[in-house]
Amino acid sequence: MTADVDGTTVRIAVGQMLSEVSPEANLAELGRIAERAAEQGASVLVCPEAAMARFGIPLGPVAQPLDGPWAAGVREVAARHGLLVVAGMFTPAPDGRVRNTLLITGRGVDTRYDKVHLFDAFGFAESRTVAPGDRVVTATADGVGFGFATCYDVRFPELFVRLAESGAQVILVPASWGAGPGKREQWELLVRARALDSTCWVVAAGQADPAAVGVEPGTSAPTGIGHSMVVSPLGEVRGRLGAEPGLLVVDVEVGRVAAARSSVPVIANRRPDAYR
Repeated sequence: MTADVDGTTVRIAVGQMLSEVSPEANLAELGRIAERAAEQGASVLVCPEAAMARFGIPLGPVAQPLDGPWAAGVREVAARHGLLVVAGMFTPAPDGRVRNTLLITGRGVDTRYDKVHLFDAFGFAESRTVAPGDRVVTATADGVGFGFATCYDVRFPELFVRLAESGAQVILVPASWGAGPGKREQWELLVRARALDSTCWVVAAGQADPAAVGVEPGTSAPTGIGHSMVVSPLGEVRGRLGAEPGLLVVDVEVGRVAAARSSVPVIANRRPDAYR
């Protein structure tokens, strides 16, 4: 973390990876991405939803508990490089399904977020194999308030408002966005809109598009379109990637949150009781 004229600046790296079916191979790739992020001075690394294993395969056999080997490997990576790492994995659920979980670990933090809004849309039914989460999650690292959401969550503005009200200044959104007509445009619009709704920075980390590297996923499941973004509290795009795998590193000026909320106080001006 460094200071600027507006307060704290946090250097955040977005690892736009292309997950394979093997958790071990994906953990090794996450480690390589973390090394590059640390070399560029990042203190936070955000990897996509399904970083553990891509969609389109049976998820039950790859799911592991948070004290299992995959999560332990991510924790080791975070500790080795001094990073707060956020990465999507699958954990067992009590009803025999799995949970779509973000592991959030490093820099004094170790917690989880289970995806609340499941992707039952565009002909896909995530809820058949995935159980939903039921809580809003924030965490503080180095004095910065982080909130967490996953992919389809970005279509639900009330979650982002709740995160802001719960202390989030930066909302991290790992995703594996489904491809299709208009889907890139929706992704970009939604990420920018949620930044405006919450007057938070939004860091959206997507799976890369398999087609961008000549890979045929062989599934209709959402395997990613790329186009990760970092968006300011006033909806300005401060950094973006294309469709292919890559690393995006952006200095996020956390003080811009207070300035945005002073200029456009949508959180303070909310009147939810007026339209219940």
